[in-house]
Amino acid sequence: MVQRSFLPALFGLVLIVCATLMGGALKAAPYAAMVMDARTGEVLHSRNADTRLHPASLTKMMTLYVAFEAIRLGEITLDTPVRISQNAASEPPSRLGLRAGSTIRFRYLIRAAAIRSANDAATAIGEAISGSEAAFAQRMTRTAQALGMTRTTFRNAHGLTQEGHLSTASDMTIMGRRLFYDYPQYYNIFSRRQDDAGIATIRNTNRALLDAYRGADGIKTGYTRAAGFNLVASAERGNVRVIATVFGGQSTAWRNQRIMELMDMGFARAPARATERRPALPSYGPNSGAGRGETVLTSGVVSRSLRPMPRPGATQAPRAPEPALLAAIEEAVGQAIQAAATEPDPQPQATPEPASTTADALPPSATQPMPRPQAQVETAVTQPQPVPPRPADEPEPIIVAGPLEPEVITRASSSGSRLFGVSLGPQPSHHAAERLLLRTALSEIGTFDQALRRVVQRSGGYEARFQGLTEDQAARACARLTARAIPCEPFGPAS
Repeated sequence: MVQRSFLPALFGLVLIVCATLMGGALKAAPYAAMVMDARTGEVLHSRNADTRLHPASLTKMMTLYVAFEAIRLGEITLDTPVRISQNAASEPPSRLGLRAGSTIRFRYLIRAAAIRSANDAATAIGEAISGSEAAFAQRMTRTAQALGMTRTTFRNAHGLTQEGHLSTASDMTIMGRRLFYDYPQYYNIFSRRQDDAGIATIRNTNRALLDAYRGADGIKTGYTRAAGFNLVASAERGNVRVIATVFGGQSTAWRNQRIMELMDMGFARAPARATERRPALPSYGPNSGAGRGETVLTSGVVSRSLRPMPRPGATQAPRAPEPALLAAIEEAVGQAIQAAATEPDPQPQATPEPASTTADALPPSATQPMPRPQAQVETAVTQPQPVPPRPADEPEPIIVAGPLEPEVITRASSSGSRLFGVSLGPQPSHHAAERLLLRTALSEIGTFDQALRRVVQRSGGYEARFQGLTEDQAARACARLTARAIPCEPFGPAS
């Protein structure tokens, strides 16, 4: 009797313990969700969306956003080689398998973080941009504040559980929308089922949803024991795009099923037609440190005349000119080149033309051919100047007679000490090179506003060049052009 009466009590105790453990697990990863109309930013459904929770690898959305921003600002390029630190190489799985001391191109780190959700790649991205993961996490938090993610703080680049590393379903939905609108040229990475990451072929952690839900094209999964199964997903059907977020899923299958239900709800509630409201790129204060090369005035006193400051929002990359404008420019360039070809050459100058003479820069609206450069050396004879009266106590100077020699004065080049430039590569004709220079100058007015355009005939064609830049300006110009998939190579005085 004693043994039989003990068994029910023991069984009840086991049930209580199990319920307590399950309750603790649920409390560690509470459920939160949000659905948003991506076109307008309107919230279509929300549950616990402002509760601060562990984001897990959803963190990598911000890591990648800052990486894209750094490329846009010219801080780094897709082909920059990144040296892997011991800190990055020792990150726990999920990993790409980077080794300390090895180097890998930046583009492969982006792929690994976005597709494989590799923690070592995410840490390497942060260290490559900000020097350390801690400094990068501070930049991530500043960027989150600028994007309106007011309840998010980051402590690392990968999303592993750390005290104070928290976000919300609302903030992560905003993050997903900003990735789509602010950097559409990179958004396709999130929908790739697999890709080459330099040292390995990687497969997408979100491919089950991408294959199961019509119109799905991203964005990011996440899991830790403290966070549960998280996911930010986006899908487009017709003219409607919705973004849904789940925090605290019970399993991968449960999370995917719930996210599909949320997106179905979003498509049912979103209007078929809506005015798209594209967000503007974030604006940072002067002391934000969001990018390199920022100028901070420590005093209100201006010691010299400064260049006009750009209008708000002018930090983003200039948009390409309209097709009609490009067609008019090409027609004007063609007429100018044709006129130059039919115009008789002027008589040669008496003095030899230096080999380093550069053509003068034309304003973008000019349609006349560039004038031929003139010789830069001229001579002048100095004229005698009146002699001031000599003090009485000063001895009379000794004057040595001799022939009066002409003083040679060399006119400085229009580029001054700006001896560097960038090459856009060889073109098949002089016309094509001129057209490439003009189109590039128009699309990057802020970069080449003081540069000289020149076409140099080479054995392989006609090389299009911008000259008259400093070494730093040339490097930054190439970084901006490379980010836009325009071939570019900087050169120095000897080139």
